[in-house]
Amino acid sequence: MKVTKGGKVSELLRDVPIPRMFHASQKFPRPAIEPEEIPNVIAKELGQEQFSSLIRPKMRIAITAGSRGIRNVDIITKAIVDFVKARGAFPFVVPAMGSHGGATAEGQLEILASYGITERTMGCPIKSSMEVVQLGVSGLGRPVMIDRNAYESDGIILSCRIKPHNAFRGPYESGPCKMMVVGLGKQAGAEQVHGDGMNVISKNIPTMAKVVLEKAPILFAVPCVENAYDETCRIEAIPAKDILAREPELLKFAFENMPKLIVGECDVLAVDEIGKNYSGTGVDPNITGTFSTPFATGGIRVQRTCFLNLSKASHGNALGTGLANAITRKIFDEMDVEKMYPNCITSTVLASARIPCVVADDREAFQICIRTCTGVDRGKMRIVYIANSLHIDRIMLSEAYYHDVVAGKYPGLAALDEPQDLLFDESGNVLTKI
Repeated sequence: MKVTKGGKVSELLRDVPIPRMFHASQKFPRPAIEPEEIPNVIAKELGQEQFSSLIRPKMRIAITAGSRGIRNVDIITKAIVDFVKARGAFPFVVPAMGSHGGATAEGQLEILASYGITERTMGCPIKSSMEVVQLGVSGLGRPVMIDRNAYESDGIILSCRIKPHNAFRGPYESGPCKMMVVGLGKQAGAEQVHGDGMNVISKNIPTMAKVVLEKAPILFAVPCVENAYDETCRIEAIPAKDILAREPELLKFAFENMPKLIVGECDVLAVDEIGKNYSGTGVDPNITGTFSTPFATGGIRVQRTCFLNLSKASHGNALGTGLANAITRKIFDEMDVEKMYPNCITSTVLASARIPCVVADDREAFQICIRTCTGVDRGKMRIVYIANSLHIDRIMLSEAYYHDVVAGKYPGLAALDEPQDLLFDESGNVLTKI
């Protein structure tokens, strides 16, 4: 794609003013487990007889590790590995991430390594393969697959996070059940789960999970939940027989601890960095309102959205760009469709992989969104600027919000300074730090 800095597009955007911005803090309830406490919490959970008795000497135990940027995932995984070792068993880690990592064994190892999960750091083997076995057929007629290495083990421990999904709603969203049928199902299994569309996935997940629970050696799950600050706030071991009943209850807890953009609505939302380490769609639409399907709603109400940078942890996977109105040339140049397309082909959701307007730099990304807004007060443009969708305790807001924030209109939101011009370098990249 030819993007000409200083060309006609730049000319059309050159005189579009960007409002002055101020820093603001957002405060939410903050239950948390400190990282150094996590091994003890896990040891206490798994030390209960109903869990510890399931792990016997010389058993080969598979422990799942996913592709999301879960806080403290390396500490959590290592603590489970160490507990299994202490019981005299032989643990190994299995990448459980469906089609992520370009749907290759090597790509999935690369993702785990980026989260600090390697054979050296875990002190046990990591068995990465895309090979699966078919366990049976769900009540809705869908074949159910599972990773061969996990299936051939003596027991499987599901380590995962429970969180609202970014494309559908149901009693089972992101959590142990999805980890069983999508994560452990690898590309082949993930495709079966998503094959009927996002309007049916909420039914496919539990019906397929029942098959896994019946026919695979699932021992128990150890899901975590995070608070509004992306901190671990809950870790709970769940017996296999109780997963279907307990997961929806913990999903409600996860919803209650989700952060939000307190102002509720804006004209333009700018996201400094997107990536798979923040959400499967680059940004979490539960925050940004940029959903890829009509089967989930929420987040801030916004007319135009722009994304400025792609995280290194994404390894070129820029899924989610299609949910923006504009992206920078930087993101476009870093896209690796071999990493992006296997995921959206498998999920059947192509919207996330679309290419929106591509502009030369950060400044033009703000300007194209501002210029193309309709039905707004151009003298009081409401702009929200966030670092990413995972860390929104500190944000920037345009001057239009300032007096209301200072006056206390938005509980939990406080101004940290006065409105100032955003600073850009000679290349048009934002210099002002959020």
